[in-house]
Amino acid sequence: MTAEFELSTHIDRSWLHNAIISGIQRVIIQRRELNRINVFPVADSDTGTNLALSMKSVLAALNQNKEGDLPSLLERVADSALDGARGNSGAIFAQFWVGFSEAVGDRESLDANSFSNALFEGSRSAHGAIANPVDGTILSVMRDTGVAICVAARSGIVQIAELLEVSLLRARESLAGTPEQLAVLKQAGVVDAGAMGFVEFLSGMTHYAHSGSIVKASGSEMDAIAEDDDSFPAHVTGPLDHRFCSECVVTGNHLDRRKLHDRLVAIDSSSLVIAGTRNKLRVHVHVNNPAELFLICEEFGEVSSQKADDMQRQTEMGLHKRQRVAVITDTGADLPDTEMERLNIHLVPLRVNLKDRQYMDKVSLSSEEYYQLLQHSDEPPTTSQPPPGDYRRQFEFLVSHYASVICLSISARLSGTWQSANGAAQRVSAEQVTVFDSMTASTGQGLLTMWASEAAHLKLSAEQILAGLEQMRNKTVTYASLAEMDAIVRGGRMPTWVKRVADFLRIRPVIRNTEDGQIKPAGFMIRRGDQGKRFAAWLTRHLDHGRAYRLMVAHCDCEETALSLKNQLVSDLPMVHSAFVCAAGAAIGAHTGQGSLVVGVQEYISPEDWLVQQKS
Repeated sequence: MTAEFELSTHIDRSWLHNAIISGIQRVIIQRRELNRINVFPVADSDTGTNLALSMKSVLAALNQNKEGDLPSLLERVADSALDGARGNSGAIFAQFWVGFSEAVGDRESLDANSFSNALFEGSRSAHGAIANPVDGTILSVMRDTGVAICVAARSGIVQIAELLEVSLLRARESLAGTPEQLAVLKQAGVVDAGAMGFVEFLSGMTHYAHSGSIVKASGSEMDAIAEDDDSFPAHVTGPLDHRFCSECVVTGNHLDRRKLHDRLVAIDSSSLVIAGTRNKLRVHVHVNNPAELFLICEEFGEVSSQKADDMQRQTEMGLHKRQRVAVITDTGADLPDTEMERLNIHLVPLRVNLKDRQYMDKVSLSSEEYYQLLQHSDEPPTTSQPPPGDYRRQFEFLVSHYASVICLSISARLSGTWQSANGAAQRVSAEQVTVFDSMTASTGQGLLTMWASEAAHLKLSAEQILAGLEQMRNKTVTYASLAEMDAIVRGGRMPTWVKRVADFLRIRPVIRNTEDGQIKPAGFMIRRGDQGKRFAAWLTRHLDHGRAYRLMVAHCDCEETALSLKNQLVSDLPMVHSAFVCAAGAAIGAHTGQGSLVVGVQEYISPEDWLVQQKS
């Protein structure tokens, strides 16, 4: 059968279906090597994972539907590749399949000439998706391979296996030459990771053409694409020109890719890839301001699947001296950016909906921008938890660099965020990823996140950190002095009677979290006078002066009042370990109202002291 199969001169739907699966499996097998050599355009050690995950979405689509003709197969491959594209190489691969599919048209089978032409057109289409093509990348290898297979077909080669063998040899030669074309590769002593991914895919297809058998990744490789990898990026760079690797999908009728391209090249950006069809476009670009990107895309169609990964933080991970536990939280937590940077805390944004638009809290919408937009909105804002895909993407990246991941979520009694995170954790690795319910929000959640990250920097194990968090959660309380109660009542998080009492008496309610993760009234303050000092006085009366506290104050567009509150607390409380001030994110501000203050109070025990207590 192998010899007969190897002599095949035509490709039908079944052949291409199996060959694509074989290529995908080959990339999945090689993903860790691709991660290891990844230095361009950013040395973030994720090209293998991104390509494997991009192709796994194609694999899922192929496995779900094994019927239909060749054109419908390729349409499904292109569509699923666009939906699942991850990173620069994933988007380029998606456009390759769009071009390949368009070249095949309505053919039911392919001979040597039509197959070689389709591969060439796929490579040319991929090249056209890049704003600024660079030699020495996947584009160069695709181009050289496309030319070589067309030359081979025109020279009289008619057997598909021989045709693919010739193209694979040229692809490998082109890959070996990438360091001579791109200085960063030569300096690192590696070939381009994306280009190698294309070569591995072609190798898997060639294997099928020769043998009739599909390359198969092991079950563990398929189930743990982002499993723990002991290697950090070998080539950590300095500050990046553009910090956020941002992506979204734009859908609509008769989308104008050229006009969208022209709009996006005009902004401060790099690594722009626009892949897709007249009805669906996948946009990938590196920017410092993701909000600007998403707003431009909204001019062309409906925007979905937004993401903005912080490449600077990912790149700096190698500087954290083999820290074994990664700490991540959602933007329901409030803490200063300086502490986020210092402690290497990762973040998943909640969504904020305002004026028929959805924003990513603290990523595409800052606190300042939120209150500016709020002034011009007649409708109240709403919030929603991150989609599971946001968590999955972060978890997959983190478990490829750390032994364990701890995710601290906003209280499950206040949001569906915990469920979203936990579902993603189960899909990625239930053994490596643990989602911890903070039972609170805002500054209290931020203090717990800081404690967990400090413990991780001391190289405590995940089990030790989780045990410490269980104790610190009981020592952490979040209080809020609300400027208004419309939003919190509208969201069902506070009974109407509290608002009625506050409005009637013209007083400010104070709320706090409960031990089971809900919120309840804790008291009231009169509205007149310096609200920061009044809130400080109220808290001072309700706190035990015999304990040492760590404090976090978050403000909803009232920084001076927050500073007054923090300074007064530090002055009035006899033992304050440390105190911080930050702006509350839009996800919190949408429920507390402009002018509100939130204070996290933690009876502080450092991770070092906690560890000593456990050993004594």
